[in-house]
Amino acid sequence: MNQVLLYCRQGFENECAGEVQDKANALELFGFPRAKKNTGYVLFEFYQPGDADKFVQLQPFSQLIFARQMLVVTARLEDLPADDRISPILAVAETLPRCGDLRVETPDTNEAKELLKFCRKFTVPLRQAFRKQGALYVKDNPRKPVLHLCFTEPGCCFLGYSYSNNNSPFFMGIPRLKFPADAPSRSTLKLEEAFHVFIPREEWDERLASGMWGVDLGACPGGWTYQLVKRSMFVHAVDNGQMAQSLMDTGQVKHHMADGFKFEPPRKNVTWLVCDMVEKPARVAHLMGQWLIKGWAKETIFNLKLPMKGRYDEVLQDIENLKVFLIQNGLKFRLQAKHLYHDREEITVHIQALDNRSPH
Repeated sequence: MNQVLLYCRQGFENECAGEVQDKANALELFGFPRAKKNTGYVLFEFYQPGDADKFVQLQPFSQLIFARQMLVVTARLEDLPADDRISPILAVAETLPRCGDLRVETPDTNEAKELLKFCRKFTVPLRQAFRKQGALYVKDNPRKPVLHLCFTEPGCCFLGYSYSNNNSPFFMGIPRLKFPADAPSRSTLKLEEAFHVFIPREEWDERLASGMWGVDLGACPGGWTYQLVKRSMFVHAVDNGQMAQSLMDTGQVKHHMADGFKFEPPRKNVTWLVCDMVEKPARVAHLMGQWLIKGWAKETIFNLKLPMKGRYDEVLQDIENLKVFLIQNGLKFRLQAKHLYHDREEITVHIQALDNRSPH
């Protein structure tokens, strides 16, 4: 086997395939993708032996937009016997590196979700068997590779591994979040997931600190404002619509009934700019760039709505144009973009303005 398996949102297999093809070509690791619509995953097959492992080490996972997880496939098993699934799996595990964790997963599709209950039950005996064989360390080790078993249908799975310093730390590549009962809209989960994906947990106390000021453009009814308020920040909520009264009652929110494209913060003390406006993606991206260049905000998280066709090309163009805009104006920055679990026809972008560090 000389393949990389990438999980993605169901229906976005072509975008994921196009992206991994571009990234592999840029690394001069050549191959081709196998993508089938609505499977929730893409297989990329390399021509040269060993290139799959090279790719998952050289390609920063954080710079993949449409992939939720990235792993090297060492075996594909089919028709596993119901009375003994473990033995055939152990028989092909010799090519695995010794791993520090095990995840028995499925692609995120309605069909595969029915397998999740089995996956959870199967994990315990399989972990014991792998440890006895020596493929897994006796105790979980977060610094070692992660062993993955991905069931695509009953009795059929991919076996492989990812590197813990270059993968998604979440099961199935999805942060498990619970909708807060007092949040004004489900969109609040988009921003919460973005914090989990883009901001290392050990930096939350510094970068998502109480007392900070944030601006939420297109805030109504307050799903994204809620995430800032619950972290004890103060927020300029900009929208011509009404904000949830529960947020206004906190005393932490100032509501500006104004156009998000024309609003200017009254004081230049804003750390976070967030934006989930339904608007042309190129226009939103340019606006976010203007705020950072003017020094009106230090970090921003925003959504870019995708067109029905040419979604990958639109994303590439908008992000490239934004990078050029920032560089031409002398801004050093770190940029990440992801098609998050709670996103639909949109991607979420995070940009952190840097002081004297090199841009990423």
